[in-house]
Amino acid sequence: MPEPRVVRRAADRFHTLADGTETFHAFSYGRHYDPERVGFGPVVAINEERLAPGAGYDEHHHSDAEIVTWVLEGVLAHEDSTGERGEVRAGVAQRLSAGAGVTHAERNGSATEPLRFVQMMLRSRNGEAPEYASAVVPDGPGLHDTVPVHADARLVVARPRGDDVLTVAAEYGALVHVTRGPVTIDGESLGEGDELQITGAADLRIRGRDAEVLVWFFVGPQR
Repeated sequence: MPEPRVVRRAADRFHTLADGTETFHAFSYGRHYDPERVGFGPVVAINEERLAPGAGYDEHHHSDAEIVTWVLEGVLAHEDSTGERGEVRAGVAQRLSAGAGVTHAERNGSATEPLRFVQMMLRSRNGEAPEYASAVVPDGPGLHDTVPVHADARLVVARPRGDDVLTVAAEYGALVHVTRGPVTIDGESLGEGDELQITGAADLRIRGRDAEVLVWFFVGPQR
């Protein structure tokens, strides 16, 4: 039986360094492989990307994946084969449903400022044409819905403030990724880049003075 709660620390992530780009991988990705870390629930990748001014990734291909991007600082220049082209900034959740196949390119949209964003990938239920979507997420404390995905999960941004406690119910398990800390979840201290994996039903009590966490709630029993 899997443990009901597992903490993965930011310092234990895989690391890729290239010309102008730096990536921290929560799960096996690219040349990094660990059979014990190939995903959790429908989530198969959580990559924290750090791009120097003007740096980025040229056009490349994806299929059978939901790609969700959350900018932490800076501006992301995005274009893809669905015809979407533009800039993504903090406060906007972007989703590219790759479907049967899509190409996209991503770069730092600034020539002077760094870019940092989290990109997450999930196993997709969309096997047809690719789709693009984005949603503006309200600023301020509380629980905020984001962009829908074609996967057995939904993403919520949780921002606790002061002494208030955010209580969220995870019926079928959840994956929590800290984007701004520190936070405590049911007494467990977590910092930026840390991850909490929840198996089964749980009520999560989140505390933090000026914190932000991304919470993937799983829809239906996970195998």
